[in-house]
Amino acid sequence: MTVSKQELYDFIRARKLAVVATVSGDGAPEAALVGIAVTPDLELIFDTTDATRKYPNLERDPRIAFVIGWDDVVTLQYEGVADEPEGEELERLKAVYFETFPEGRARQDWPGLTYFRVKPRWVRFSNYFRPRRIEEMTFS
Repeated sequence: MTVSKQELYDFIRARKLAVVATVSGDGAPEAALVGIAVTPDLELIFDTTDATRKYPNLERDPRIAFVIGWDDVVTLQYEGVADEPEGEELERLKAVYFETFPEGRARQDWPGLTYFRVKPRWVRFSNYFRPRRIEEMTFS
């Protein structure tokens, strides 16, 4: 692997938005734009309310995929499984999220607000600069 974990972290951290794909109740794919924050372990954090389609989709099937950097010649495809952290773990992740999105603090008391964390299972890093590089990594 020529792309390090630090390079992936830096790449994600430099971007605040991702296209996220989930599976609807009838099995159809759905996509939306979300704001993401990232930890040094490449965990992605985002918030949503239970009024959005993302929430019931992830409750039903927590598999999730992200495309990050779609407007560049360098793109990261990221797949993992979402969970809803609690307690100290939630507070740790919210601190990372608020570092990226300070305005998120004002939303904390919204009814139905949930923070999801996604740990990487598979990542594909595509760099279309010359020389072209496409690398896939699996995480346990």
